[in-house]
Amino acid sequence: MKVIPYSKEAYDLFHEGMIALAKVEQAGMRINVEYVDRTFKRISRRMQRIEQKMKNSDVGKAWDKQYGFKTNYNSPDQLATILFDVMGYESQGETDSGRHKTDKNALVKLDCPFIDLLIELRKLDKAKGTYLTGIKRETVDGFLHPFFNLHIAKTFRSSSDKINFQNIPVRDPAIKEIVRKAFIPREGRQLVELDFSSLEVSISQAYHQDPTMFKYLTDPKSDMHRDMAMECFLLPEEEITPKIRYCGKNMFIFPQFYGDWYMNNAKHLWDAIDDMNLKTASGKSLQAHLKEKGIKSRGACIPGEDALPRTFERHIQEVEQDFWNERFPIYKQWKEDWYKKYRERGWLKMKTGFICQGYFKRNEAINYPVQGAAFHCLLWSLNQMVLREIETRGLTATIVGQIHDSIVADVDCDHLDAFLITIKEIMEVKLRETWDWINVPLSVDAEVAPPGKSWYEKKEIEF
Repeated sequence: MKVIPYSKEAYDLFHEGMIALAKVEQAGMRINVEYVDRTFKRISRRMQRIEQKMKNSDVGKAWDKQYGFKTNYNSPDQLATILFDVMGYESQGETDSGRHKTDKNALVKLDCPFIDLLIELRKLDKAKGTYLTGIKRETVDGFLHPFFNLHIAKTFRSSSDKINFQNIPVRDPAIKEIVRKAFIPREGRQLVELDFSSLEVSISQAYHQDPTMFKYLTDPKSDMHRDMAMECFLLPEEEITPKIRYCGKNMFIFPQFYGDWYMNNAKHLWDAIDDMNLKTASGKSLQAHLKEKGIKSRGACIPGEDALPRTFERHIQEVEQDFWNERFPIYKQWKEDWYKKYRERGWLKMKTGFICQGYFKRNEAINYPVQGAAFHCLLWSLNQMVLREIETRGLTATIVGQIHDSIVADVDCDHLDAFLITIKEIMEVKLRETWDWINVPLSVDAEVAPPGKSWYEKKEIEF
């Protein structure tokens, strides 16, 4: 696989990007060292107490009897044997290889105090071993200096190591709080995160030119995620809640765009009904609502009913067919044409001035040029801030991190408004003026932590 800049613009983007990211690495992010040391010890003590409770439980005693000194609470095979074969808990299904499922979604459905302790232990172990340990090891004189690379990722985005700043947890609330509280601003400053909204969707429009997508991206009254949540769960608009919309967005739309298919979508959407306790805006459970619509199971036929009962999986298959054949047919055709052209030539031309050549799977050939070009929008914006605008405008601000489609900055409290105005002008206006192939508006969301507070405490603001 090769990434070749075929224009001076492409070469300049990465040349300046390496300089800008080196400056970001050099600046570093301030770490609350006392908090990290204190939390590390607190988590270690908590883990010891949890492990003791686990050993003293009925499941723990059965585990010790079965495996003795070979006991390993992180072994899926041992866990499945103890829970389902020894203790008699009901299996939550099998993996493709025929083993009992022991992933988190399967385990949380068991009414078992041991499992609650095990899940908490795993969270704490991840926060301590994966994140806090790395932060402690790499922090020098109170500052962490992660590396940001432009020569590793196959998607032609950046990568990060020592530590991987782009993998700081955000989805699990407990781990997110533990880790992000370690990152604090310099004295007299506050942390700011600026994030392109739906950037990859917007950049994909520049490739496929689908008119329905164009309307979604330019009409503020339209809402693609709401509409697909309505389709997936057979709900009217007034019954859609933020959680239901989230599922339509992250468990159907984005997976479909990246090449997933209805069977996985149906599984994740169906599981979310229980896992997220999804209810309509009027308070009815989604499971009860779907039963009223004739959908009583996710996939398999129900004994004693029609030979072909309506299942959720079949419904999502119909939604998928409508999604591509009726809602986004131009997008669908572009994917076919784009992949065919790649197979004929063996290379792809990106909007940002690169030729990508080598062996790609179908989804990779379709997704990589979009993902790469989307990141390059952020890189261009970062270059402008680090190499030009911060110093030119006399701003006391430091770019300290980058996460694919967001920038993290450490900004003087008195310069916050000027910084936000500058970055909004660059990311939303000047970028499109420079790259006129971006044919839909871009928008930036900002989250700001109070002065002196941690990265965890940032809140979204209007600006």
